[in-house]
Amino acid sequence: MLYPVCVHREASGSLGVTIPDFPGCFSGADDWRDLPRMVQEAIEVHCEGENMETPAPSSLDELRDLPDFEGGEWVFVDVNLDALDTRKERINLSVPAYALREIDAYVKVHGGSRSGFMVTAALSVARGGSP
Repeated sequence: MLYPVCVHREASGSLGVTIPDFPGCFSGADDWRDLPRMVQEAIEVHCEGENMETPAPSSLDELRDLPDFEGGEWVFVDVNLDALDTRKERINLSVPAYALREIDAYVKVHGGSRSGFMVTAALSVARGGSP
């Protein structure tokens, strides 16, 4: 879905990005080509762990004259909303008994749940951590 973002060029030449439809969500980039990726990442981090409805994009007419955005340039970024879906899905998972005992021991000491542990570990690896 296309969302309007306001881009301000900093004195250093880098780009500061405000994403009005996600209040408090900001990003930056060194190059215009990096903006879509940086905006997507900023929105994903902003929404991570939140149980919220994804806002509809604002009209540029509603935003362009607001003082917070004075001097900025407006662009539209195609945001992948599937990456923001926080609904829980039940799955059937087979885990070796010894691994489940270790997970349970870790969760008992550090808090949380089996599911939370597995999601955190899986996302860590999927995002470039080591298995």
